[in-house]
Amino acid sequence: MKRRRFGVDTVPMMPRVIITCLMALLGIIMCAPLLWMISTSFKIEADVFNFPIEWIPKRTRGFENYKDVWNGVMPFGLYYWNSIKVTLISVAASIFVGCLGAYGFSRIDFPGRDKLFLLYIATMAIPEQVTLIPRFLIFRQMGIFDTHICLIINAMFSVLSVFMLRQFMVTVPFELTDAAKIDGAGHLRILFQIIMPIAKPAIATFGILKFVWTWNDYQNPLVFLTSSDLYTIQLGVKMFSDAYGDYYSLMMAAAVSAILPLLIIFLFGQKYIISGLVAGSVKG
Repeated sequence: MKRRRFGVDTVPMMPRVIITCLMALLGIIMCAPLLWMISTSFKIEADVFNFPIEWIPKRTRGFENYKDVWNGVMPFGLYYWNSIKVTLISVAASIFVGCLGAYGFSRIDFPGRDKLFLLYIATMAIPEQVTLIPRFLIFRQMGIFDTHICLIINAMFSVLSVFMLRQFMVTVPFELTDAAKIDGAGHLRILFQIIMPIAKPAIATFGILKFVWTWNDYQNPLVFLTSSDLYTIQLGVKMFSDAYGDYYSLMMAAAVSAILPLLIIFLFGQKYIISGLVAGSVKG
């Protein structure tokens, strides 16, 4: 008897068409604010709130709105550089720390490992706002308050990185690491030369998500930075909105500038996100 295969092929044509149309409609609805923001960033101010909405502006300023944003009184270039520096270093450090922790919880058998892992994961239930004051006091005592270092330290220790990477590493056959140990390889060599190359999809997935979270972080720079020359792009956009809040075309140009790296990351990294999230979902 031929086994029946369940999946997309077993779904009747008409329900599949309806589901596809609904998903397409939801996608258009979700993308509408983004498209309006991009469209508005090229409009003259008098046409911003025209109704019906002019998705393709009849009268545009070209890239003049963007020039006004980048060449205005706000040093957008400096804010961009600060965000790029903090984000890239934080992502790299978080991946490194996460790989070390994930390897320990998945490959090293020590007493109480599973209980310690559950306790570690349980800290995800603690809101980040609860630890703001302790971190503020610690950074002041360490003398790194109002520096980018405190932002990087905040971002480099992530419970989610250990959890995601550990869930993937447990799917790697233990025969590979056992053979490497027989050949005399230590834990660090096994991690960097065997486990991490195999775990590239999970690492890429977490790296992309961490980039987005760190780039969009507004709370930590607001609390731990006081010098304006250290501000990240999120604080820069807030300052710009305070100064030019009545000019929506300029505001949208600033917003598009702020999210441009995120759009690029998602366009080029979406396949890694899908493969990385699926890869660790079978075994845990």
